[in-house]
Amino acid sequence: MRRLSKKKALSLVKELDAFPKVPESYVETSASGGTVSLLAFSAMAFLAILEFFVYRDTWMKYEYEVDKDFSSKLRINIDITVAMKCQHVGADILDLAETMITSSGLKYEPVIFDMSPQQRLWHRTLILVQNRLREEHALQEVLYKTVLKGAPTALPPREDASVEPLNACRIHGYVYVNKVAGNFHITVGKPIHHPRGHAHIAAFVSHETYNFSHRIDHLSFGEEIPGILNPLDGTEKVTSNNNQMFQYFITVVPTKLHTYKISADTHQFAVTERERAINHAAGSHGVSGIFVKYDTSSLMVTVREQHMPLWQFLVRLSGIVGGIFTTTGMLHGFVSFCFHVVCCRFKLGAHRPGEAARADGLMNNHHAPLLADDAAHEEEE
Repeated sequence: MRRLSKKKALSLVKELDAFPKVPESYVETSASGGTVSLLAFSAMAFLAILEFFVYRDTWMKYEYEVDKDFSSKLRINIDITVAMKCQHVGADILDLAETMITSSGLKYEPVIFDMSPQQRLWHRTLILVQNRLREEHALQEVLYKTVLKGAPTALPPREDASVEPLNACRIHGYVYVNKVAGNFHITVGKPIHHPRGHAHIAAFVSHETYNFSHRIDHLSFGEEIPGILNPLDGTEKVTSNNNQMFQYFITVVPTKLHTYKISADTHQFAVTERERAINHAAGSHGVSGIFVKYDTSSLMVTVREQHMPLWQFLVRLSGIVGGIFTTTGMLHGFVSFCFHVVCCRFKLGAHRPGEAARADGLMNNHHAPLLADDAAHEEEE
C-alpha cells in the first residue's frame, strides 16, 4: 500500500511538471540559433557585470525633520587671515540677545599674507573644486562618501622660511555659541565688554593701516570633518580701499551624517556675499571690517548612505537573464519565420488558395474511379 501511495504521489508530481523535458533526438540545432545564443550570453554577461557595479555602489538619502534641539551649543570653526597686524585687529561674536560670546578659543598668529608658490597652487586647485561643486551639486555626495579619505582642506604651511615681514594676522580656532542668530566680526581694535554692549578700541590705530583684504581658509559649523569642503573655504578678497566692509550672510542647517565610515553631527550652510566701500559723505555708513552674520534653520537634515540589498540584486539579475533569454528566443523565432516565408516565395512562387483547392478536387475525382474499379474487381473474384 505504501508503494502504491508513493507511486501515485510521484505520478501526481510528474503531472504537475511545468518544465517538461524534450528528448535530444527531437531537438534540432542551427547555425543561426547558435549565433543568437552567443550574442544572448554575451549580453547577459555584460549587463550582469554592470549590475554588479551598481550593487557595489551606494547613494545618499536625505531626510528632513524639525530640529527640536535648541539647548545645545553650536561650534564655529574659524581660520581667517587678515592683511593687518594682530595688534590692530580683534574678533568677537555678538548674538541676537546682545550677548557677547567670549573668543578665548581663537588664536592670533602673525603670518605673511602673500602665499608661497606651493600654497598658491593648492589654493587654485581648491577654487577649481569649489567652482565644480557650485555647478554640479551631486559631487557633494562623493565628498560625503569619501570622508576621512580626502586631502586636508586647511592651507598647507610654507615650505621655506621667508624673510618677508609678518604683515598679516591669522585668526584661527573654534568658539561655542548659542543656537540663535549672531554676528561674528573682525574689525579694528581689540574688543572690550561694557554694560551697554561692547566696543573696539580703535583710537590708537592709524587709518592708513586699515586693510581688510582677507582669505578664508576654513569656516564651518558643528563638528569638523576632514575632507569636507564648505562654501567659503578658499575665498579670497583683496581691496585697495582702507574703508571697506565685507559681509557674509549665512543660513546654517543642522545635518546628521551617517555613512559606512563615519557618523557625525555637523552643519551645512548657504551664504550670500556683499561688499561695499564706507563713505559717510556719500551716505554709505557702517564700520570697516569683516562681518559674518549667521542664523540657524528650524529644519534638520539627516544624510544616510544606503546600499542595495542582496535580494534586490538577485531579483534584478534574474530579470536580466530571463528577459534576454525570452526576448532573444522570440526574435529568433520571428526572424526564422520571416526567412522561411521569403525563401518559399522565391522557390515555389506565391501561394494561391483557390488554385490549391481546385487541384485537390481534381486529384480526388481522379482517384475515386480507381477505387471503384478495384472494388468491382475484388467482387468478381
